Amino acid sequence: MKVAIAVDGGYVSQHFGKCQEYVLFDVVEGRPENVQNVTNPGHKPGFLPPYLKGLNVDCVIAGGMGQKALALFAENNIKPIIGASGQVDQIMNDFVNGKLQSGESLCTHPDGQHDGCDGHC
Repeated sequence: MKVAIAVDGGYVSQHFGKCQEYVLFDVVEGRPENVQNVTNPGHKPGFLPPYLKGLNVDCVIAGGMGQKALALFAENNIKPIIGASGQVDQIMNDFVNGKLQSGESLCTHPDGQHDGCDGHC
């Protein structure tokens, strides 16, 4: 299984589409392996879910994302986990140990509005 974490400065990004980079890793025998950093190619509506699928990602972890992004990940057979926060290393370990569950989106748009990201964050 390949996992992508939306990252800003070593921490899980609150906004998956506008993060600096994605940290990708494989889960091998209950451990994170083959860790690599991939620069976010840009926040374009509808682009990132198929882009990450092209990198063979099966699961994406972020603090938050909009409903359209959640639907696009479902269409691409990628499981989203939202509501995550903390340092990347801890999130990787929590994931491989089954301690990470999806929760409420942590996107910080005023009044839940996703103006400018068209609901794709």
